[in-house]
Amino acid sequence: MAKEIERKFLVRDDGWRKLADAGVSIVQFYVAASDDRSVRIRIRDDRDALLTLKFGSAALERDEFEYPVPLDDAREMQGFAVGRVIEKTRHIVIHCGKRYEVDRFAGALDGLVVAELETPEMVADEDLPPWLGREVTGEAAFYNAALALNGIPGD
Repeated sequence: MAKEIERKFLVRDDGWRKLADAGVSIVQFYVAASDDRSVRIRIRDDRDALLTLKFGSAALERDEFEYPVPLDDAREMQGFAVGRVIEKTRHIVIHCGKRYEVDRFAGALDGLVVAELETPEMVADEDLPPWLGREVTGEAAFYNAALALNGIPGD
């Protein structure tokens, strides 16, 4: 089990793009989601799949378990998805030695760009990249499970 400090930000501009890798296409859906737990399937580049269980309602730290699942099983489980199936491209951006995952959403969530920073320790605000916008850590409406169930906040 891995514990992580996870901070989430809206992305303010395209300053991250020149630092980003080519990205990975992700299809992600939930087969169960509640306030303090979720069960997610993620298919990456249509070549492998992961089952992820997350527990806890703390904004910065949750318990997470992740396991590979056969791709054909993952595709079949998509029929049991609750809410929207999330489509996004995940880019990795390194800033000051820290790894940021920048997700550009498509489909029903097109236009949303969110960056996550997962670290074992807190990063000072002054060490964050300038292309980050408002921090939405702890705002449940921006959790992927909530996006799948409710769409983009304010839409």
